[in-house]
Amino acid sequence: MKLRNSLLLLLTATIWGTAFVAQSVGMEYVGPLTYVCTRSIIGSIVLLPVIAVLRRVGPPRASVTLEEKRKGRKTLLLGGACCGTVLCIASTTQQITLLYTSVGKAGFMTACYILVVPVLGLLFGRRCGLKHWCSVAIALVGLYFLCMAGGSFGFDTGTLLGLGCALLFSMHILVIDHFSPMVDGVQMSCIQFAVCAVISGVAMLIFEQPTMANILAAWKAIMYAGVMSSGVAYTLQIVGQKGMNQTIASLIMSLESVISVIAGWLILGQALTAREIFGCVLMFCAIVLAQLPEKAKAKA
Repeated sequence: MKLRNSLLLLLTATIWGTAFVAQSVGMEYVGPLTYVCTRSIIGSIVLLPVIAVLRRVGPPRASVTLEEKRKGRKTLLLGGACCGTVLCIASTTQQITLLYTSVGKAGFMTACYILVVPVLGLLFGRRCGLKHWCSVAIALVGLYFLCMAGGSFGFDTGTLLGLGCALLFSMHILVIDHFSPMVDGVQMSCIQFAVCAVISGVAMLIFEQPTMANILAAWKAIMYAGVMSSGVAYTLQIVGQKGMNQTIASLIMSLESVISVIAGWLILGQALTAREIFGCVLMFCAIVLAQLPEKAKAKA
């Protein structure tokens, strides 16, 4: 089960990494809120037939009382609303960050959620072993070499937005970690995107002036982000995080930074420097270390 979940999260990171190109291209035509709204609408719609198919081919459900159904539906709606709200704010912040700073710097700061997640977990009484903290430290060093090559690190507007983005995505991971064991992951993902679309849509009409021409000009970038990055990847995240340690989950998903560089090299012909290759090696070492089994404690 843990191996399967790890592979699902790795696939999630792969989709997110390759979707980074679509994110940048889409922002050339539409504003941040418009981009988040349209991709979320598509992500929610894509999941509707998936839910219908799973209901037909899935295993028979255990009989429950009306009170249990009502309680389960309430938890599902609450989880979807919470995840959608946090996701909307985090995704919009990430899009705005790209307007103020470089892609490499934004990628490093966003990936700092791998450090924020265990810190936030401590507030809820969850402990992380020394192995996980070492993995976080190695991963952060790897991300530095990967994304900060030749860059400076100052507390300008882009930096503050990027660090805020890391905090918001950390909260999103913890919210999913709380609700995913209690509800159907695909259904919660669908609700999450619907909520995200509504919130960003209202804000879009207030703060931006979207046109159908601009949206159609960015349709490829929006479709890829909506179908793959939103509909598929975020659902894989919810399913993959079930029963996983949230620190390990965030470490695996942080590989999107590594994969985005590799995708740029293979698809766009952008060569990796020795510094970036060293960062990739450190990241994979951190993932391997985090997945190693704990030593059994000797009985007294």
